[in-house]
Amino acid sequence: MSTISASCPDCGAVKFTARDVEVRISAEDGSGTYSFRCPGCIVTVVKSAEPRTIDLLLASGAEQATSLLPDEFSSSRRNDPTARAITHDDLIDFHDLLHRNPKWFERLRDSSEREHYDQS
Repeated sequence: MSTISASCPDCGAVKFTARDVEVRISAEDGSGTYSFRCPGCIVTVVKSAEPRTIDLLLASGAEQATSLLPDEFSSSRRNDPTARAITHDDLIDFHDLLHRNPKWFERLRDSSEREHYDQS
């Protein structure tokens, strides 16, 4: 099996085999990333990759997974004139909302479970 060289942000240059790599290709735009668990620090590292790199990794035996982008990233959503970017103020408001409602997670979970049962 081929030896692959890459870099970990913490450990620097590392080597591993193709079976330690997962390649993800976006179903929407064909862009790709690969991920591996660093043999030095055991952290999962994700890197974007050019099509040639993706082809080489797959030819070497890396596993492939196709990923779907969330709706927020779809090209139709990006071109929606009514959509707006999240601002710094939005984040502060969200932070304040979470602090004012200590049971926010339970409420979110319960509402999600209700939606799941309502669809059944």
